Amino acid sequence: MPDYAVFFVFLFGITGGSFLNVCIHRLPLGESIVFPSSHCPQCHTAILWRDNIPLLGWVLLRGRCRHCRNAISPIYPLVELLAGLLAVQVVVHDGLRWENLIVILLGYALIVLSFIDFRHYILPDVITLPGMVLGVAVAWSGWLVPTLPEIRESLMGVVIGGGGLWAFGWTFQKITGKVGMGFGDVKLLGMIGAWMGWQALPFTLFFSALVGSVVGIAWMVWAGRDRSQPIPFGPYLAGAAWAYLFVGDAVYAWYLGNG
Repeated sequence: MPDYAVFFVFLFGITGGSFLNVCIHRLPLGESIVFPSSHCPQCHTAILWRDNIPLLGWVLLRGRCRHCRNAISPIYPLVELLAGLLAVQVVVHDGLRWENLIVILLGYALIVLSFIDFRHYILPDVITLPGMVLGVAVAWSGWLVPTLPEIRESLMGVVIGGGGLWAFGWTFQKITGKVGMGFGDVKLLGMIGAWMGWQALPFTLFFSALVGSVVGIAWMVWAGRDRSQPIPFGPYLAGAAWAYLFVGDAVYAWYLGNG
């Protein structure tokens, strides 16, 4: 793929990332993601168009609001950068096709869910529930994204992913008296199953639990985090699911070949 095509895809991606920041900030607050226009979260002054240029605006402002001079979180350029790299990853892996816009949309939803869960410990239904429906609809259409599962695999993914994780969480709570899994995680896994099929679920659960455990232990040891504090599981589910799209088949083939 020509370098100029990759560059324009990256520009497209970081522009989308700017909108993702709006979703991450406003959805947990129950605010509209359309109105009003972008503004400083501290002084609420509208942001000038030149200050709202993805990545560049934050750098030129040196991470501070032009009006009140309060710090602007580095999370904003980080989300924009991730969105740009995600778009490039999809087109480099699968080619420059219109159908890949739907895959990029899935990745954007996973980014928004991850950052909201990490900050607020919630996974908004306004994303996960329509996400399930859209995943099944894409599978049913068949022709939109041929690399994603067929309708039967998608429906099984919803039932096994959402239903199976709910059953596990319910059983864990009954045995231990503790909440081991939030319903937001259940809906997210149902959404992942809808988009990627039931085959993605073992990979997603195993690697999300593995990475989540390592990070959680490191967090407690080095940051002094209390064991009683909840750890957001959504980012690990989202990250493992996204990895499955690109390396899942290879990992399964390696495992079965060495099993």
